[in-house]
Amino acid sequence: MPKVYGTGIYDFRRHRVAEYPVELVGGAREEPPPAEKQPDQRPGGAVSGSITLVEIQRDRLTKIAAANWGKSSGGRNFDPELVREIYETELRVSGTGRKTVPLHRVMILEVSQYLENYLWPNFDPETATFEHVMSMILMVNEKFRENVAAWICFYDRKEAFKGFLLRVLRLREEERTLSMAEKTNYLLFLINAFQSLEDEIVSETVLQLVSLRLWHSLSFGRFQMELCQNPHLIKKWKKMTKKEAKAKKGGQVVDPSKVLEVKFLRDLIDEFLEILDSSVILLKLDDNEGNQPGDSSSEQVDDSCVLYCERFTEFLIDLLSQLPTRRFLKPVIADAAVVAKCHLSALYTHEKGRLFAQLVDLLQFYEGFEIDDHFGTQLNDDDILLAHYSRLQAFQLLAFKQVPKLRDFALCNIGSIHKRADLSKKLSVLSDDELRELVCNKLKLVSDDDPGSTRRDFLIEVVVSFFEKRQSQKEAINALPLYPNEQIMWDESVVPSINYSGEGCLALPKLNLQFLTLHDYLLRNFNLFRLESTYEIREDIQEAVPHLLAYINNEGETAFRGWSRMAVPIKQFKIAEVKQPNVGEVKPSSVTAEVTFSITSYRAQVRSEWDALKEHDVLFLLSIRPSFEPLSPEEAAKSTVPERLGLQYVRGCEVIEIRDEEGVLMNDFTGRIKRDEWKPPKGDIRTVTVALDTAQYHIDDTEKAEKGGEDVYRTFNILMRRKPKENNFKAILESIRDLMNETCIVPEWLHNIFLGYGNPSAAQWTNMPDLLDMIDFKDTFLDADHLRESFPNYEVSFVNPDGTESLHPKPPFRIRLPKSMKGNSLALPGSIKSSDINIMDEKKADQSSQEEKLIVEAYLPADPGPYPQDKPKQNTVRFTPTQIGAIISGIQPGLTMVVGPPGTGKTDTAVQILNVLYHNCPSQRTLIITHSNQALNDLFEKIMQRDVPARYLLRLGQGEQELATDLDFSRQGRVNAMLVRRLELLSEVERLARSLHLPEDVGYTCETAGYFWLLHVYSRWEQFLVACAQNQDKPTFVKDRFPFSEFFANTPQPVFTGESFKKDMHAAQGCFRHLSTMFQELEECRAFELLKSTADRANYLMTKQAKIVAMTCTHAALKRRDFLQLGFKYDNLLMEESAQILEIETFIPMLLQRQEDGYARLKRCILIGDHHQLPPVVKNMAFQKYSHMDQSLFTRFVRLGVPYIELNAQGRARPSIAKLYNWRYRELGDLPYVLQEPIFHKANAGFSYEYQLIDVPDYLGKGETAPSPWFYQNVGEAEYVVSVYMYMRSIGYPASRISILTTYNGQKLLIRDVVNRRCKAYGIEPPSKVATVDKFQGQQNDFILLSLVRTRFVGHLRDVRRLVVAMSRARLGLYIFCRRSLYEQCYELQPTFQLLLQRPDQLCLNLDETTPFTERLVGDTGNVHVITGVQDMEQLVNFRMHQLYQMQVMNQHASFERSSNANGSQILPSTDRVEDTDMPLANGESDNGPPEISRNDAEMMEQ
Repeated sequence: MPKVYGTGIYDFRRHRVAEYPVELVGGAREEPPPAEKQPDQRPGGAVSGSITLVEIQRDRLTKIAAANWGKSSGGRNFDPELVREIYETELRVSGTGRKTVPLHRVMILEVSQYLENYLWPNFDPETATFEHVMSMILMVNEKFRENVAAWICFYDRKEAFKGFLLRVLRLREEERTLSMAEKTNYLLFLINAFQSLEDEIVSETVLQLVSLRLWHSLSFGRFQMELCQNPHLIKKWKKMTKKEAKAKKGGQVVDPSKVLEVKFLRDLIDEFLEILDSSVILLKLDDNEGNQPGDSSSEQVDDSCVLYCERFTEFLIDLLSQLPTRRFLKPVIADAAVVAKCHLSALYTHEKGRLFAQLVDLLQFYEGFEIDDHFGTQLNDDDILLAHYSRLQAFQLLAFKQVPKLRDFALCNIGSIHKRADLSKKLSVLSDDELRELVCNKLKLVSDDDPGSTRRDFLIEVVVSFFEKRQSQKEAINALPLYPNEQIMWDESVVPSINYSGEGCLALPKLNLQFLTLHDYLLRNFNLFRLESTYEIREDIQEAVPHLLAYINNEGETAFRGWSRMAVPIKQFKIAEVKQPNVGEVKPSSVTAEVTFSITSYRAQVRSEWDALKEHDVLFLLSIRPSFEPLSPEEAAKSTVPERLGLQYVRGCEVIEIRDEEGVLMNDFTGRIKRDEWKPPKGDIRTVTVALDTAQYHIDDTEKAEKGGEDVYRTFNILMRRKPKENNFKAILESIRDLMNETCIVPEWLHNIFLGYGNPSAAQWTNMPDLLDMIDFKDTFLDADHLRESFPNYEVSFVNPDGTESLHPKPPFRIRLPKSMKGNSLALPGSIKSSDINIMDEKKADQSSQEEKLIVEAYLPADPGPYPQDKPKQNTVRFTPTQIGAIISGIQPGLTMVVGPPGTGKTDTAVQILNVLYHNCPSQRTLIITHSNQALNDLFEKIMQRDVPARYLLRLGQGEQELATDLDFSRQGRVNAMLVRRLELLSEVERLARSLHLPEDVGYTCETAGYFWLLHVYSRWEQFLVACAQNQDKPTFVKDRFPFSEFFANTPQPVFTGESFKKDMHAAQGCFRHLSTMFQELEECRAFELLKSTADRANYLMTKQAKIVAMTCTHAALKRRDFLQLGFKYDNLLMEESAQILEIETFIPMLLQRQEDGYARLKRCILIGDHHQLPPVVKNMAFQKYSHMDQSLFTRFVRLGVPYIELNAQGRARPSIAKLYNWRYRELGDLPYVLQEPIFHKANAGFSYEYQLIDVPDYLGKGETAPSPWFYQNVGEAEYVVSVYMYMRSIGYPASRISILTTYNGQKLLIRDVVNRRCKAYGIEPPSKVATVDKFQGQQNDFILLSLVRTRFVGHLRDVRRLVVAMSRARLGLYIFCRRSLYEQCYELQPTFQLLLQRPDQLCLNLDETTPFTERLVGDTGNVHVITGVQDMEQLVNFRMHQLYQMQVMNQHASFERSSNANGSQILPSTDRVEDTDMPLANGESDNGPPEISRNDAEMMEQ
């Protein structure tokens, strides 16, 4: 039975990793390449430089590691002096730079397992030195930087782990003074700890720092204010102080304010403010007098302090953006006036403080976030406005009573004083002392003791920031342009263009475990999705613009020498219309423009691409103005990308319509042009009417009016397009923004779990109301034994519908779920709970479940009808107990999560859930969402093989054309099918009328057919039933009196036998069911008869008719507005590949319908995926590593501990191949199919082993190469892989059963080149696919040839999820080509490579087998022929090709002679041999002969 898991021992938190080096000498491994991507770009800082293999081997740290904690060290005793010496000489950084650690040195220590093998095993919380603790902090930080599981090694000693964390917290109390770099590293450790709240020990320790006790550090005035505003905390506070008083009497604590939990964060904040005020910017000490602060020539910026300030602001943002850490900390931050002091600091306005200023703005946003901190409820705009008014009104009342100088202020209306400038002006009448008295003693916003309380600007800033009216988040997001402009596009602190190394921070939101509110969730995703789109657009611009070769012509205007496929010069641009703003808005309601361009110079294919522009496509308007003189190399090196491109402005727009040279409308989708009236476009001039972004237009227009800026819209000279598949960002951003503007209703049962709070199992079906008591499993169970196997912990008892025992039960079965199964998730088939439940609880659950009987009702299904098409389609899959548990959970209300390892039947399980759900809840509608069209089509094709009528299925999106079915399941296809079916059914009605001797005009319309059903068909059936009730003793009565016998005279078999009344009555009921189904279908067709337009029919089909609607997540996001407008409704959501879908793309499909009376209609959410395989694709590394944007909702739920069912039997691969990856899963076994089928027991012909790692040395003196950055290639592996492929084809393996995979795009392209070069020479068909591992996820093939490419650094294969995907694509044969010395020591990959290296690392072939069929069994290596290297394999293949060529020529010659002798005429030569090998002769081969083969090759092959 399936096991329901929660959070286990695995750390699911981080999966992406950095480069991982190889262990070379005694446990020391090769250091990662710190700068495989572009260097020297800030922020985040890529690592500059690179370390070679030889350098690492000679490195001092490598030798120390080998001698003291490597494998060859022999368990040498721990030496604290060695730790101190390593820290002082290798790890400690001094100076004022931004570098906090020598990254190269830390990398070497981390990969040599300095933490796991030396620091941690010898750590004692009481005796460990400062250097020991700091070294451990650096190692943990490095693991987080590389996104490797950081806390795993600590779990062998949990108490010592707690001691380590407490020791870290008390480190600042020690006498040693920390340097600025040490403070930054310490702070980074705290950031990482607070980002790991799913770890029980970490959260238990660090959450003490943000408890209610923290309020002991508040000033008295702020403390009183907080308790007044939160009276529910008074009781809790009193209880806590009583407890402290008791402890004080016992002599434990003297002063609560000295306790670590109280002073830790407050001391950190005070230290940060002191550094910000006095240490960041220093005046230069020189002989010149009169230097003033702000004079850039007199200032010296301490970069280490700047980095510390940035990190500390990030730390505060992290704490305020999670409810558990925000609740009691926010008053402390307000009491210290952190934001006000940051705004007034010199760094905030300094050129080097740009990132700091952005972080401070983000901190201010989260400090004033619209949420009730203590109850977690989201505040709407009205709540915020009322709070603002009441706050300002109280201030006016206080001013009126106690501050005579502010009498004028007190009598003003609120609208005239709620702006920053107005407030500052009113407060300017107060003297410094009066202002201080007001702020510190009357308003109590800051303490008298605050160092800034003597500064007038600070006091005014505090008051103004507290009382000013803030722009609501909804207004801010609506005022934000959806298209990126040139300012944000090249802002490195927001959209980094580098390979983010994790050394610095960024002004980006993070997606972690928890969110404050749904609005916060949407806002973070909106910002990240917008910036990710910006990054992709920027890359496209940088690709397209250089090809245009812009220059300044003689007239001083921009001209273009070159051309670009994706960008075209603009001939004319004009604003066509600017509409008035809507009520309550300042931006125009719409702005349209006309863009004219020529496609004269393009060839036909590119012209057709431009002509294919359609409504809603997104284009970009660029303003290019190159420098008059070309930039010198020095200038180019210092200039920004826009300066090098001459790019001035970028604006986005959306196509409304496109017209040709004669003004005729092209690509019309509105119905204005009929299909038969469409004509090809005329001429080469195209005019596109576009809609500009109104928010951006308003910003530009305002800036032009107020600052006299340039008119942006007069400067555009380039129109750029993007690939359609990559250009859907605007619709998705609009969907997110619409959600933020709506009252977003997530189902109540899912709300808290979605935000990351409460009981993780609260949404599991066992905790839900309205459960299905009796479930009809239809064809789920193949027989009674199958059902018994599926419930091993229950005593299964079969009964008949009348309650008697069933002696020979046959499916279908109905099961009434027992109480133990409903009330306890442990009672699901084979289930256990999370790892934190002890074994005794599991045993009790098993015992209780075994005591209870499972009552199963075996019933006789109703006769479906006498025709073959009436028979229902039957399931043939013998589901495992785990799959049955997933099906039970899926058809019950609530959240179901199914983890499906490779080959475990995720799709079959999903289809059966849909099938059973349809039959048990026929009135409910289900939405299917997948990530890819391929997965959606696979799912849909299997649904069609189950007993779900085709008329209830609908496939939306562009991928329905790829469905391998005879029927069309698109909207138009379904409408046409319904109309055709209507005619078929009406003809059947006419036939029925004839059989009853009635007029045939009853079949004229669906309406008349409905009347005919009531008056003539149903009435006759009722009369027949009454007569039958009185004549049950007559066996021939049914046959004689059945009223529709003449209609059913054309059945393949006679309907009635006349031998038994009971059997004939059962058959009669089947005939009537056929009739009732026929008229039910006609009733469903009636709407298509009444609706006349195709669009109305299609919309009706989607919103009313279809019961199962399938689409991709992208289509759901693109069309959300249309779904809402049409009133689309659904009750159940099933999401396949959910671990590959971005968080926001998972969330949007939950909200494609409007709520009903304030409640969400969604009843079930079924997520199926595998978080052990690759995550969603995010192109920008910074968004992956810093913001965790590649975290799927599925993975986040697993991290939160939401129970899930993990399928545990694979049916894809040989059991031996499955062992290469099943270690990553808890209990992954094999289905009987792969253990019994002969194909899995037979060896692979021509190979000694079914899987093997082949070590590939340097080829022609080279290993991996990178012709351009990140474009990794390995010629040796490419040649070797293609040689093996050609060898397999020479034996007779079909090309369709072989795929070549690699881990890098560069290698993929190289292998394709080698295939084309070598295989075409012999006419060999290329393999079914040459692809990257990432792109091949979700697919499989019989034989996989895998190239791992890298020879210096492991690279991104260190991500175990990529390894799992790579190892699990093959069914019968897997051959891996790589550098053994690199991968065999990789810590994360050990379980797989230990198995691989149990076999020889040179390719072992069986040359006796020359056909793809063999009787040799797996494990029998046969006559082994060892291939020594790339050249050896190449020679073997060349010789085989030569032999094959000679045999072909001989066969052709013999065939020619036979045919000549037979009839004296010349006919084409036979190609029997070619067909046998599936290798046609290459063109011109007979004239030129085969490629040359050397004598050495021939001799070697003969030997």
